[in-house]
Amino acid sequence: MRDKITGWALPALSVLLFLAALGMVFFYAPREATMGDVQRIFYFHVASAWVGFFGFFVTFCGSVAYLLRGARTWDILALASAEVGLAFITMTLLTGMLWAKPAWGAYWIWEPRLTISAVQWVLYVAYSMLRGALDAPERGARFAAVYGIVAFVTVPLSWFAIRWWRTIHPQLLSGGEMAITPPMLTTLLVSLAAFTVLYAALLRARMQLERERDALAALRAAQEGA
Repeated sequence: MRDKITGWALPALSVLLFLAALGMVFFYAPREATMGDVQRIFYFHVASAWVGFFGFFVTFCGSVAYLLRGARTWDILALASAEVGLAFITMTLLTGMLWAKPAWGAYWIWEPRLTISAVQWVLYVAYSMLRGALDAPERGARFAAVYGIVAFVTVPLSWFAIRWWRTIHPQLLSGGEMAITPPMLTTLLVSLAAFTVLYAALLRARMQLERERDALAALRAAQEGA
């Protein structure tokens, strides 16, 4: 019963939060003085990036736990979070390109952070493809766990890129202070909440799908052995 309530509560809460975020982005957050309305993409771009990074962090934790304990639950968590995180990082790249065109005059510039983001996207696409390419489930899970741990290095690299190297990518923090006004910060926090709840809903659904896949595989094995 509790699981069923969670099943509809998370998507419903996500919809409500997204409606609130949209209203705040277009009607509450002030118009940015330099970029104008194009800056409103920022709220979706930053929120999807943070949630994508969090998804990869969960994959990292699930991978470590799987190598230590060997429980299939941790492997499912790592796999599901990697796929959902990849969806959010794809959204990050797309919204970033939409912002970059009017800001920089080009959809893509090979500056440090964008280069790391491109490498990160390719690594996690490869992670998803490799999971389906290996026939031995346990061997594939161990390999994916090691891969998920190593690939996570792109998250701190991406975060520190604009602090370690000269880059034209804007910073949310400037001189230890927020580079946005309080209404902008409030709007960003609501957007972050909306994307986080959406992540939780998608993660739950993807994990459930993987469990059902395991149950179907076990049923087929039992029928073939009968």
